[in-house]
Amino acid sequence: MQSKRLLSLFFSITALVFSAVSQADTYRLTHNTSNATTWQQGAEKFREILNEKSGGEFAIKIFPNAVLAGGDQMKQAQMVGRGDIDFVVTSAINVTPLIPEMAVFSLPYLFSNYKQVDAAIQGEPGEKMKAIAEKHGIKILAWGENGFRELTNSVKPVETPDDLNGMKIRVAGPMYIDVFDALGANPQQIQWTETFSALQQGVVDGQENPIGSIIVPQRIYEVQDYLTMWHYSYDPIFIGVSKQLWKNWDEKTRTMVQNAASQAMQYQIELSREKTKSGIDTLKKHGMKITTLSEEQLQAFRDATRPVYESWAKKVGEDLVQSFEEAVGKVADQQ
Repeated sequence: MQSKRLLSLFFSITALVFSAVSQADTYRLTHNTSNATTWQQGAEKFREILNEKSGGEFAIKIFPNAVLAGGDQMKQAQMVGRGDIDFVVTSAINVTPLIPEMAVFSLPYLFSNYKQVDAAIQGEPGEKMKAIAEKHGIKILAWGENGFRELTNSVKPVETPDDLNGMKIRVAGPMYIDVFDALGANPQQIQWTETFSALQQGVVDGQENPIGSIIVPQRIYEVQDYLTMWHYSYDPIFIGVSKQLWKNWDEKTRTMVQNAASQAMQYQIELSREKTKSGIDTLKKHGMKITTLSEEQLQAFRDATRPVYESWAKKVGEDLVQSFEEAVGKVADQQ
């Protein structure tokens, strides 16, 4: 009888040990959007690569829609910075409450095309932002892409700043509130998980987001009639890890995780750009009316939002903004 009890105790302890090991090697990754987006696909690619390279010993569990933060997309980065969550895939604008400098990416009309984006974000300015994020407890492993943010609404085509006068627009962060205030709109900051229903019920008239990564996969065309291609702001995403966790790994594990993140985000960028390109036809097929602004029309929006640009440049840090402007300028000079 005694031997049976000892044997039973042995198996119980063994089960607990294996359970603890399993839990220690399973990490949680949070992101803002649904499982239909390129954010999710990038996270899945990250998980797939790590699973393969580790022989199944490094597992990632993905939590979409910011569920680990109670649906609060802004809190995710803070939780990763504290070490409460292991990994995050989020966009720069959603991290600005924790890291105000992240607003630099989204300054109105800083970028005009992908070449300028890549020169800045994948170059020295992007490296500067990684260093700033580390001070807040987040190790940025690689940059991905949310994309150029375009405007949708259910009221009318938007061709001039005056067309936005009084229109209720859902926005993602404080800087966008200032932008839409400057354009005469009525901006409202609403969690992304609540945005579709807000559009459906008429709480807001419109929203702004990238086509390939958000508007098409989240089926915004079901509750919106008009889209304005105005490229007014660019928003990168990134995959980050808790700095506390990063420091606890050996060099071999760090290299494996870093390589997986770089590959996954490159895959996500390519996917996002492909979906943006094909997304216009998708939106047209679903009945959305597309407005593409001329250079003269775009200039009216640039002029109207310039005071916001200058105000936020001071908040972000003029030296940091200058490094981005120089990277953009070098590309413009080459064209």
